[in-house]
Amino acid sequence: MRFRYSPPTGVLGEEVATTVVAKQPAFLHDRGTWSARDDRIPTVVWLAIFWLGILGGFGLDIPRYLHEKPEPPLVAHIHAVVFTIWLLIMTAQVLMVVRDRVAWHRRFGWFAAIWTCLMAVLGPWAALSSLATNLRTPGFTPAFLSINIVDIAGFLIFIAWGLASRANPAAHRRLMMLAMVAIADPGFARITSNLWREPKSALAWFGFYFYGNIILLVFMAGWDWHQRRLMRQFVIGASAFLVALYIASVLYFWPPWQALARSWVQAWANMTT
Repeated sequence: MRFRYSPPTGVLGEEVATTVVAKQPAFLHDRGTWSARDDRIPTVVWLAIFWLGILGGFGLDIPRYLHEKPEPPLVAHIHAVVFTIWLLIMTAQVLMVVRDRVAWHRRFGWFAAIWTCLMAVLGPWAALSSLATNLRTPGFTPAFLSINIVDIAGFLIFIAWGLASRANPAAHRRLMMLAMVAIADPGFARITSNLWREPKSALAWFGFYFYGNIILLVFMAGWDWHQRRLMRQFVIGASAFLVALYIASVLYFWPPWQALARSWVQAWANMTT
């Protein structure tokens, strides 16, 4: 008697077929396929690195800031307070999620969004006013405006993108962290500025000033690569932001931009005095 083998059918057959044709995890994700809890500790680590740069840089810079001549404009002091409160708000947001207070995090998120509007106004205002105050300081160049523009534009774009991605927690978390990265360089750069002389070429200056942003992005990308959790939104956002930072570094040394930035800052000074 001969027996013919028949492949499994029905429910069990469907399960076997599904197992055989199952695809490997995607290299790039549009949505997180893992538990949102798995991202909590890495986010805390990224935030801690950010705070080390901010505290280290501004801590070293306090003596210079207190005795700066000419004195910083009032709006710079107000911006410093608003900026610090925003950092505390974002830290609270991360800790709420870590402590399973997700509902609180969502409610408080709207307050954070409103506070971001203050940052959007005070950031450019403080930057232009500080540049205008130092317009006649020897060795000062208003070409730094290119960095101010990229930082605040990146910050606002990532915030808006992150808020629009609230239904996608993995993307939302990384985009909001990219917003933090976008404003990390003022802290980190103060460390190098207090230790070494400023380089005179765009590429060297890019590393000198933006190494903190690069460190954060490398840590974020490296962890997600290792865990096979790279998000398409993060890769696009981080790559575009690095390109923008390098362009800002090139502009910083480009004479036509230096002349244009000086004319803008001079116009601001004329308008506010």
